[in-house]
Amino acid sequence: MTNWNGSRALILGAARQGIALARWLSRHGSNVTLSDARHEDELISARASLADTNVQWAIGGHPLELLDNTDVLCISGGVPLTLPIVQEAIKRGIPLSNDTQIFMEAVPCKTIGITGSAGKTTTTTLVGKMAEADYGQQTVDRENLASTIHRPRSFVGGNIGDPLINYVDDMKADDIAILEISSFQLEQMTISPNISAILNITPNHLDRHGTMDAYTNAKAHILEFQTDKDTAILSHDDKGAWNLRDKVKGELLTFSLKDLDEGLNGAYLHDRELKLRDGNTNLSLLPREKIQLRGDHNVSNVLAAFTIGHAAGFKTDAMLKAVEEFRGVAHRLELVRELHGVRWYNGSIATAPERSMADIHAFDEPIVLMLGGRDKDLPWDEIAKLIHKRVDHVVLFGEAAELIQKAVTGVGGREARSVDICCAKNLKEAIVKAAEVASAGDIVLFSPGGTSYDEFKDFAERGEAFRKWVLELS
Repeated sequence: MTNWNGSRALILGAARQGIALARWLSRHGSNVTLSDARHEDELISARASLADTNVQWAIGGHPLELLDNTDVLCISGGVPLTLPIVQEAIKRGIPLSNDTQIFMEAVPCKTIGITGSAGKTTTTTLVGKMAEADYGQQTVDRENLASTIHRPRSFVGGNIGDPLINYVDDMKADDIAILEISSFQLEQMTISPNISAILNITPNHLDRHGTMDAYTNAKAHILEFQTDKDTAILSHDDKGAWNLRDKVKGELLTFSLKDLDEGLNGAYLHDRELKLRDGNTNLSLLPREKIQLRGDHNVSNVLAAFTIGHAAGFKTDAMLKAVEEFRGVAHRLELVRELHGVRWYNGSIATAPERSMADIHAFDEPIVLMLGGRDKDLPWDEIAKLIHKRVDHVVLFGEAAELIQKAVTGVGGREARSVDICCAKNLKEAIVKAAEVASAGDIVLFSPGGTSYDEFKDFAERGEAFRKWVLELS
């Protein structure tokens, strides 16, 4: 839809995406109802943030009668499609949408979309830094103002930070918008970014999607609606991403920790040097040692960012400046402190075992691993094997502790060297236990492998709690 005036929109979920969309739709003349299953006392701040709008509220559930006066149903990221009201909307033929879809319908400028099972926030943030270095700001002289106004020309958001629907009315045709897009958002989307990147597809969110095929199909939506004028970027090292190359309708670029096959263009690693190939041209970018992030997975993220930036036409100097200055994103192998010779790393973003495995591979030092949280119906067998090869102590916590313990103790054979395992009731107790077993020279790696919802509202709140409690240790 391009004209929302007089429309009737129902939004499910009053978190940041739902609130941002409600405000934008209301401002554009839509009659908006925002429905949330939480009770009124849990929604005080959310309701206050929309007090200056005409948004109507439906609190405490999602009654089907709300659909009787609905033209479009907008679903926030965390809302499952299995809800009765969603299924009823589908039966009635009411179209589904979300804040990212509506943003893409309204955005006037070039768009970059980045998705993947892991690494998308780091990559999206780094591409945003590249765009900021390249695009800079626009100086606007407005009549009757004492000073000039500086407005950004690059915007970063989507599944991270502020929803970009908050800024779309201020965007100009020569700006650029960079979005992290989750599989939850992609499920309902019928429009693709001009530059679409899939970093990897590994088991994740199977509690939501049910099967790997369904999860992969959701990710593939980022390519499905591109044209022959658009660009797709797929990891050459990840089978899940690379297997989607037949769906590419425009230019295909790639990135790899190895040399690229003949005929492929993109960024790659050769003799510890990051390079960029474009046809017959091979450009040396920078030595691997200049990347300030740990682990091969982060080198892969940087290669992805260079490939995306190249596709977007960013100047090489701007991309190099951004990479050399980039120190990562909070809760992603974030060094919290060193105490008594032990370094504590916050990897709260690791909500799947595959993500925790990548974190383990980032270290050569002895590891005290903190695992737990809520399981997402994902396999723990492979990380259990890796633990027996690389980890000295495991501290388990949360709902998934018993499940993980069974997986780790069930590993047999030659690779099953002895691993010390202990369990804690919650994260705070787990930190205390980790401090007790860690020795000088060790790494305490908080990389849970499960979601935070058994104890915290999201991974960020969990990471903040981890940081706070670690800094209180003495």
